[in-house]
Amino acid sequence: MTNLSGVGIWSAQLRYGDSAEAAEAAAELEELGYSALWIPDVGGPVFDAVGHLLASTRTATVATGILNLWMHTPEETAEAFAALTATHGDRFFLGIGVSHAPLIDSRQPGRYRKPLQATATFLDGLDAAPRPVPTASRALAALGPKMLQLAAERTRGAHPYLVTPEHTRRAREVLGAGPLLLPEQTAILTTDRDEARAIGTDWLRSYLAMPNYANNLLRSGFTPDEIAAVSDRLLDAIIVWGDEDAVKRRVDEHLQAGADHVCVQILTADPNAFPREQWRRLAPAVV
Repeated sequence: MTNLSGVGIWSAQLRYGDSAEAAEAAAELEELGYSALWIPDVGGPVFDAVGHLLASTRTATVATGILNLWMHTPEETAEAFAALTATHGDRFFLGIGVSHAPLIDSRQPGRYRKPLQATATFLDGLDAAPRPVPTASRALAALGPKMLQLAAERTRGAHPYLVTPEHTRRAREVLGAGPLLLPEQTAILTTDRDEARAIGTDWLRSYLAMPNYANNLLRSGFTPDEIAAVSDRLLDAIIVWGDEDAVKRRVDEHLQAGADHVCVQILTADPNAFPREQWRRLAPAVV
């Protein structure tokens, strides 16, 4: 069964950056002790990327955070999962998500509807495939209680993104004791508040334009004005900034709130550059 303990790395660079550097970075992250490598799916051959990272490592779990269910059929997904697992062993973990209406409808207006039903139907397809994706090898991107409950019933757990330790606590209450809880935590390794805001504000604003994230933060007690302005309180709650010990404290807060594994996403001033120095600095503190 895939290893989803401890701390992993969530990285768009591993997915969309230079493939040779992605291979080198993946191997180094494994050596540094990170247990899982998480990559997004916003278009392109995601299974090729997963296979590339699996081939570049020996023991690390490679996870999609998340596979966009509107961009793949269950049949294609199950076949790719079976092929990658046959080649690389039980190291591919399938995080599945319903994405966001503005992204999906921008390509095909009106396609995004009934996200809970769409997710359940996709899981039905994975179960009905000639080589099904095992329940223990998949999780759902889940923020609200209904999707969290579906994750508990139909998968190994939940992978919430852009959340606080308090959300982790509430999610654990919904999931119960058995399912895995695998939150993402964004971090900026700087002790300069101005630098943290310069790096984090526009990045965060792009996510807050998505109703799923904005609504989740409203449920978490933030006001519409705080979301519109990306207030200091909101930025500090979502993005931990500071030294390595500050990041460790936030990771520990998630673990104490009920997380089984935390995947850390490092932001820097250059969103396209692999933050390899920061990954190296962080490893002794968190792994």
